[in-house]
Amino acid sequence: MVSVAGAMRLGVFGGTFDPLHTGHLMVAQEVIEVLSLDRVLFVPALRSPHKPHEPAASATLRLQMIRSAIEGDTRFEVSDLEIRRAGPSYTVETLRAIGVQRPGTQLALILGADQWAEFGQWHEPREIASIAKLALITRTGDYPSDLDSGFTDGPPLPTTVVPVTRIDLSATLIRSRVREGLSVRYLVPESVRRIIEANNLYLNEV
Repeated sequence: MVSVAGAMRLGVFGGTFDPLHTGHLMVAQEVIEVLSLDRVLFVPALRSPHKPHEPAASATLRLQMIRSAIEGDTRFEVSDLEIRRAGPSYTVETLRAIGVQRPGTQLALILGADQWAEFGQWHEPREIASIAKLALITRTGDYPSDLDSGFTDGPPLPTTVVPVTRIDLSATLIRSRVREGLSVRYLVPESVRRIIEANNLYLNEV
């Protein structure tokens, strides 16, 4: 990605966010600081093409949880672009759409270890890398190679490894605790916890 003086630097953070939790917000904050970004855009997926199951919470509620969590923090935004799009959410299409909406913006795609491990199987991965800087989140200080991501030929992809604070927290853990009747206070923003409880989310998830 070519740097342009004065251009907005925007991190793109995709996922199902089912639900958004404190770890997501910590990652977004630290990526802003390490990469000197202006903002991070949360992009919840309607349905991930890389996951076999539908999200447990509806797209409307997942979007509501993100909006409630980031309210008042001007460093963060949320987009319903993928939720409004029919079918699976392909990252390359999302990045192209953001580029049209925000011409001249420098994009950085935020990727976790699980996403990077499958990146070679994503739709048009090399095109993704040509549109956005690949920001690889690591909590261990290192990261797998292109080969570990499914790339076996061609030049290596340009990537930037971003070390972040290690916190063993996942949306799966949050849903499990809710299902077991355990508290998720302090693991998710308080506004997210209230939405989960008000809508009886995750109680009957198999």
